[in-house]
Amino acid sequence: MAVPKRKMSRSNTRHRRSNWKAVAPALVACDRCHEPKLAHIACPSCGTYNRRQVLSV
Repeated sequence: MAVPKRKMSRSNTRHRRSNWKAVAPALVACDRCHEPKLAHIACPSCGTYNRRQVLSV
């Protein structure tokens, strides 16, 4: 079993974790109502997906 030979310093740990970032979701405008929505997801405000009505809102 692999075990670290030395304790990792706080500086090295923080440098390694510096790339752990939360990314804001990419929003696109709905084709019908122009509200922001997630890509490849049915629009929560009008219920359309790919120019078809898929949800009753």
